[in-house]
Amino acid sequence: MTQEEKLNYLIHYLLRENREYQKISVPDSPADKRRLLRSLMNVRPPAPAGSDFLKIQDEYLQAETSAKGITDLKDLSPVKPGLYLWQGDITTLRCDAIVNAANSRMLGCFVPCHGCIDNAIHSAAGIQLRLECAQIMAQQQTEEPAGKAKITKAYNLPCRYVLHTVGPIIFGNVAAGDRRLLADCYRSCLKLAASCRLKSVAFCCISTGEFHFPNKLAAEIAVQTVTEFQKQDPDSPEVIFNVFKDSDYEIYERLLQ
Repeated sequence: MTQEEKLNYLIHYLLRENREYQKISVPDSPADKRRLLRSLMNVRPPAPAGSDFLKIQDEYLQAETSAKGITDLKDLSPVKPGLYLWQGDITTLRCDAIVNAANSRMLGCFVPCHGCIDNAIHSAAGIQLRLECAQIMAQQQTEEPAGKAKITKAYNLPCRYVLHTVGPIIFGNVAAGDRRLLADCYRSCLKLAASCRLKSVAFCCISTGEFHFPNKLAAEIAVQTVTEFQKQDPDSPEVIFNVFKDSDYEIYERLLQ
């Protein structure tokens, strides 16, 4: 099957799953088709899928990520021993683990094609990620508190694992408790990574964006927490601070100089 044939197969499979989708027409352009597929994946509840679907989905998603260009950690230069700063799409980074800024439901973003990192990671990983998260949450039987961390497989991402953490949501001014919770996110991820013997972890800008934590303050907490953790544990994982915006890159660049 060509990549377009795989795209068509995946769309029609997901449309057949729900009677309410029967009237949805498949667009002609490849870009619109890709957007429809992502939307269908985003709104799909956690559930198993057939082996044929998973095989074709995995082949399709891996080819899409490869086409974007995969960045390998070994090709990056550290700004300090054990610390990297990289601007790019975290779903294309090959390292041991990337960090997902999750919400308390821990099931990924259900808003079709939303711009948050939670949506991007689940969309690139495939539907298996939501199902594994749902199994974790079913065992936990409560929403995920802020400042903790969970680990899952990465499925079709180039990394090996995904670390999921829920950051604080800011309403108005940042309180001391918010600062502590954000630091806990970084610390919990590093502790979990170390316990799983992972050698590298890529952090997104946790709690900024949709959760409204001020970018500069969030970066200061991130750098301070990671630096202190690495000093206390010489065998702690290498850390990549992943940013997407130019403004965030400038903030981290100044902090790491």
